[in-house]
Amino acid sequence: MAIPIAILDCDLLLHGRGHKTLERFDLDTVSNSVLLSNFGFPRDFILYLVELLRETLSRRTLRSRAISPEVQVLAALGFYTSGSFQTSMGDIIGISQASMSRCVTNVTKALVEKAPQFITFNKRKFVLILPQQVAIKAPNSDASSYVNKKGFHSIACQLVCNARGLLLSAETWPGGLQDTKILQRSAISKQLQDNEEGWLLGDGRYPLKKWLMTPVESPGTAAEFQYNLAHTVTHEIVDRTFRAIQTRFRCLDGIKGNLQYSPERSSSILLACCVLHNASLHSGLDAWTLERTEPLEQPKGPEQTLEDRDSEAEELRKHIILKHFS
Repeated sequence: MAIPIAILDCDLLLHGRGHKTLERFDLDTVSNSVLLSNFGFPRDFILYLVELLRETLSRRTLRSRAISPEVQVLAALGFYTSGSFQTSMGDIIGISQASMSRCVTNVTKALVEKAPQFITFNKRKFVLILPQQVAIKAPNSDASSYVNKKGFHSIACQLVCNARGLLLSAETWPGGLQDTKILQRSAISKQLQDNEEGWLLGDGRYPLKKWLMTPVESPGTAAEFQYNLAHTVTHEIVDRTFRAIQTRFRCLDGIKGNLQYSPERSSSILLACCVLHNASLHSGLDAWTLERTEPLEQPKGPEQTLEDRDSEAEELRKHIILKHFS
């Protein structure tokens, strides 16, 4: 059954500026290529999202000047995937900037509420961890804590995924916080302290732990080289996953400008995009279809004294190398 969507600029009607803008937008008659070009996803997935969020968005519609759930979802997807400012995307679908802003806010909140349903940590043999940065405008308060090591304001996100690219954990922090500090304070670290069922795979910026396997800093045997090679190839999955997320959700890549929101709202937008990434995987879409191909950043290892080294973790890694790579 065709679903007609009335795109109506309620602000113009209520405030008397200009003339009513009303278009009939039928999802069943618009080609997938047009939907992919403007909203980043095919028709079936968009319809799935509308039904997933309908109840929540309908409740908020009562406070949002009668913008339908369909229009709200399209508006938010257009913003997330184009990276354009809300005014530009609002012009495309025929709603004002104020209405566009409410749509993005409503859908972002609704998706964040769904995060526990779509982003859940299940212990596997190996899961992969990666820190990343998303550029934001300078906050009005405590701005210095959001300046990262590259000198720009950002929120830091710590992502954990499995071999399919499915996110198992997504946490955000001020961009000025070191990767190792984020890991220490994160929920995932607390979950894995006594874990004996598997390991996180982290790159050289992380310290070696019994639950966090890192590359051998200076491999000296064929087995250690093989372990490092396998580690690199496997860990690249999480880097590819984040590149794919940034490519699909252009609002995160900084090419058209930093996110022009508070750290709290920027974090919510990032988490909403992570929920959409997992929801699309659950719906059978490819995680890496839109992946950019860029060289991996080579991280510097954490500075550790002999006292900081975890001797039990080093013995465990030696055992893994001996058992699986010799």
